[in-house]
Amino acid sequence: MSQGKIVIFSAPSGAGKTTIVRHLLAKNKCLTFSISATTRSKRPNEVDGKDYYFLSKETFIEKIKQNAFAEYEQVYEGLFYGTLKEEVNRIWNEGKHIIVDVDVKGGLNLKKQYGDQALAVFVKPPDIQTLETRLRNRNTESEDKLLERIAKASEELQFEKQFDVALVNDNIETAFKDAEALVDKFISG
Repeated sequence: MSQGKIVIFSAPSGAGKTTIVRHLLAKNKCLTFSISATTRSKRPNEVDGKDYYFLSKETFIEKIKQNAFAEYEQVYEGLFYGTLKEEVNRIWNEGKHIIVDVDVKGGLNLKKQYGDQALAVFVKPPDIQTLETRLRNRNTESEDKLLERIAKASEELQFEKQFDVALVNDNIETAFKDAEALVDKFISG
């Protein structure tokens, strides 16, 4: 491969982007997941260096000062997420294409930085009520945090038109097939 590509999946929380990305990784062996860095607390089932690079707020801010991120965002007050440049280079050096699962602003920043080398896919729920139901069914947050995520999701849905393509996740099996077709076309193109 002469030049690696980046497939960006962004969505409001609860739209299904992580489920779709995991499916694509299982189906397409030329894709490798870019592990994001975050300052959020690790959930019980998560592994540092596999699901995320869990960093302290101080370490994250130091890496910002060192220009170590391809993109980063303060998603909520004191809560940062970002894509490390060394992670992008690691995957490309392995001769693979990158797939990322990032927030909406991070996805747009990666697309801006990598241009035609990147495909930016916006995953969206069929409606905001479905999104709220999915978030509530997770049972991972307090009511206040849940309401904050729902409000943020409403704002993020406004960014859809800035992405290369929108993928509606109304039925997960259909979303899987649509995502496979998008990625295969982009990588082979």
